[in-house]
Amino acid sequence: MPVYVWVGADASGATTKGEIEAQDERTARLLLSRKKIRLKKLKKKPKDLLENVSFLQPKVKTKDIVIFTRQLSTMIDAGLPLVQGLDILGNQQENPTFKKMLIDIKTEVESGSTFADALKKYPKHFDRLYRNMVAAGEIGGILDEVLRRLSDYMEKAQALKAKVKSAMTYPTIVLAISAVVLGIILIFVIPVFAKMFSEFGSALPAPTQIVINVSNFIKSYILAILGFFGFLFIAFKKFYATDRGKLLIDRLVLKAPIFGSLIRKVAVAKFTRTLGTLINSGVPIIEALNVAAGTAGNKIVENAIRAVKASISEGRSIAQPLLESGVFPSMVVQMISVGETTGALDSMLNKIADFYDEEVDTAVDGLTSMIEPFMIVFLGGTIGSIIIAMYLPIFKMAGVVGG
Repeated sequence: MPVYVWVGADASGATTKGEIEAQDERTARLLLSRKKIRLKKLKKKPKDLLENVSFLQPKVKTKDIVIFTRQLSTMIDAGLPLVQGLDILGNQQENPTFKKMLIDIKTEVESGSTFADALKKYPKHFDRLYRNMVAAGEIGGILDEVLRRLSDYMEKAQALKAKVKSAMTYPTIVLAISAVVLGIILIFVIPVFAKMFSEFGSALPAPTQIVINVSNFIKSYILAILGFFGFLFIAFKKFYATDRGKLLIDRLVLKAPIFGSLIRKVAVAKFTRTLGTLINSGVPIIEALNVAAGTAGNKIVENAIRAVKASISEGRSIAQPLLESGVFPSMVVQMISVGETTGALDSMLNKIADFYDEEVDTAVDGLTSMIEPFMIVFLGGTIGSIIIAMYLPIFKMAGVVGG
């Protein structure tokens, strides 16, 4: 549908401008007239030649969605109609991709669609949790409150993700640098020493010979080695994409000595915050558990949540199947049980999530302080050993000359 750029005056006489989607210019004028806009200028927006090339368009970030959600909540709370709020936020967007998306959603709502149904056109940006909460807010007449909760939830979820990412970034960077440094030494530096030592005409010390053999092997088979690791990576991804592979690897991840505890805490924080937010927003418990299971991020945790859903369908409690799964700590299960008994399950779930957010903070700090010296020792020890191995023949020759 064509987009028209307009300049006009609103009911108070103030100059305003924006963009509007319409079938033709006459329809655009009619739509603006209904909004009590006195037009001064209206023209068809020229087409962007690259607008259909998706990978060249700016991405819509989670931060954009969070800001939009909070602003829309404030507008609805102030008494602004949903369509008008979407129109204002759509026109003021600087990101053209997000702008187009919001204008399309506004058009859908104007045509009689519910806000939740209009969001279904963009599942990548507005996930099932978002849509379910919006649907519950529309039905309950508390859309502004639900949107506020959604923005709070998304901010905390992003903060949790950032913590885990920061814990993984440092060791990944150090390992990558280590691999590059070792590769340069073995492929380019060691052959120079090997050529020099070959002129000595005497047998080399065992450590030196081992390093030279490793260097020769890597130089000769570098493409085969890279291909092998590439194959392993693709095979791992293919295996992890299967249910059996995901189940096996996710179980091993939870049992890992250092990272397992962190992943478990992250899973508990994510599950409790998601479920608590959904229940608090009026989403039915069965649907809330379905959504929470889908956002778990770990197949073992997901199966445990689905067992809870089956348990509730049979009239049992939430706490018992969580305890039987062995995934959730007993303290979490006990607090959920208390929340069920007192009728304050949503509040209790959010308290657990807050507690585990702090636990993740502590775990990330501990992990970083533990990994840093280990990486330094590993990198220094490996490169130091290679250097010593390379200088052993020189020391040996110096000893012979001195003797």
